[in-house]
Amino acid sequence: MRFNWLSEYVASISSSIASTSPWRQLQQQVQQVQQLVPNPQAIYCRIRSSSAEALEHVLIACAVYLLVCLGLYKLTFWLSGAASASGSGLDGHHNDNDTSNAGSGEGSELSPSPDGNRSPGGLKQALQSGLRLRSVRLPKTACMERVLLITAHPDDECMFFGPLIYSLTQRQGCQVYILCLSNGNFEHKAKVRRQELWRSCSKLGIPESNIVLMNATNLPDDPYVDWRPDAVASLILHTIESLDIQAIFTFDRDGVSSHPNHCAVYYAAASLCLANLLPKDCKFYTLDSINVVRKYLSILDLLCTCFMSTHWCILNWKEAAIVRSAMMEHQSQMRWFRWLYIYFSRYMFINSMRQINLSDVELEMQIHDN
Repeated sequence: MRFNWLSEYVASISSSIASTSPWRQLQQQVQQVQQLVPNPQAIYCRIRSSSAEALEHVLIACAVYLLVCLGLYKLTFWLSGAASASGSGLDGHHNDNDTSNAGSGEGSELSPSPDGNRSPGGLKQALQSGLRLRSVRLPKTACMERVLLITAHPDDECMFFGPLIYSLTQRQGCQVYILCLSNGNFEHKAKVRRQELWRSCSKLGIPESNIVLMNATNLPDDPYVDWRPDAVASLILHTIESLDIQAIFTFDRDGVSSHPNHCAVYYAAASLCLANLLPKDCKFYTLDSINVVRKYLSILDLLCTCFMSTHWCILNWKEAAIVRSAMMEHQSQMRWFRWLYIYFSRYMFINSMRQINLSDVELEMQIHDN
């Protein structure tokens, strides 16, 4: 009993030491952290609610984009129809010279109706001139009376250039020629693919006399064989000079599908531009290669095309059906994935092009060399 005071004294000292020790402080910090960090169930509920909200926003954005594209698609052909009816030529089917009617005022003002209001036709013309929406936006007809499309294989003309060819063949006084640099003998079906090419071009409005099909042994239809640019360039230049071509269209440096033969055609044509061998009145245009997402957006790529491209051709569903029927003439190439391509690919509805000049070629050649 006489040692109680000593035990009480030791207990008080130990409690005071424990309350001020680093261990006690660490324990308090751990308790604070545990209070701040929620339990796993709360974390799961928070993630689920955030994911649902984000998915909802994505779906709303996609729905808005879909409605905008469909509305713009409808508006484009509505305005294009007004321009064609007024004969202003903004669709590219007639003369693209916007100033031809400026002096007479034809199609430049809203047409007042008898009761003093603006007529629907005048509204179409005002929107068309203000928004610059058109289904075909190409250079002036006077600069493109004789056009040459340079492709690598039979079926390239409708698989990639279908909207462009259809739009050009609808122009008055425009002659469209095709130079196909290989006969499609990769699977030893050159004779079959030759006939398929004739039928496909006939569907697109190109006569057989306007088709130049090469059968050069140094230009085989083979993705594993590199085509010599100088050999391709000599064939292109000879065709341009013999046909008195005013504009050429071909692939860009990515070749749409990155096919080596497609890319070789571009570098051959670019070498002619770089060496200043093209005729002075011959313009050089390339088909835009786009990423795989846009490639299979079909008509939903319309918004990107109108804001990111200089020249374009847009087909409605009936016009695109003609391109699809031309593609179906290539029965030897119709695999299961080609059926998906012709219904979902943007190249069945839309072509976008840009003009290539000497500075563009020099820059791209530097990129290619690097």
